[in-house]
Amino acid sequence: MWEKEVKPVPPGPEAVEDLEQSAEAKAVAADAAKSDAELGKLAADLDELRQTLLRRQADFDNYRKRIEKERAEDSRRATARVIEGFIPVIDGFEQALAVHSDAAHENYRKGFELIYRQLLENVAKLGAERIDPLGKPFDPHLHQAMDRTETEDHADGTILQVFQPGYVFHGRVLRPAMVRVAVHPGEASKEAVN
Repeated sequence: MWEKEVKPVPPGPEAVEDLEQSAEAKAVAADAAKSDAELGKLAADLDELRQTLLRRQADFDNYRKRIEKERAEDSRRATARVIEGFIPVIDGFEQALAVHSDAAHENYRKGFELIYRQLLENVAKLGAERIDPLGKPFDPHLHQAMDRTETEDHADGTILQVFQPGYVFHGRVLRPAMVRVAVHPGEASKEAVN
């Protein structure tokens, strides 16, 4: 028995070319898949960097706003301290002007009045408001009662006299006005008994 030996036939040039193209196609497909994966990773990294950038920008804007607010508050506090320093000077001028009403001191008085007005104007320009509550109701947040007077002529709690004006700066009381307050006689007696 003679068996014929079958020898594999070497592929022809067309078959070799098909195999090479198939291998190349697989390599290209693998490279494309690898490139797609890298592209997806790069897109995810880019998106993450964009989100980080947006967060950093928001953080910086918040920081900038907070610093501006703190600077404004520091400026107000410094201005309030300056105004508080001027308040006793204003009081001194008021006392000096009240005492010297003689004709002999008229020239000095005019000079003091000019300086006094300039000082009041500059303090007002800085933002201070003078509390002069004569005839208004007593407010414990703005006024300090130094004396009470029993009277039926005025409503209970009405301010009858201002001993010393107060000052407010941007809603903050620098010094309360020192005042005399009207009290109805019946209510003062009741408080004294209790």
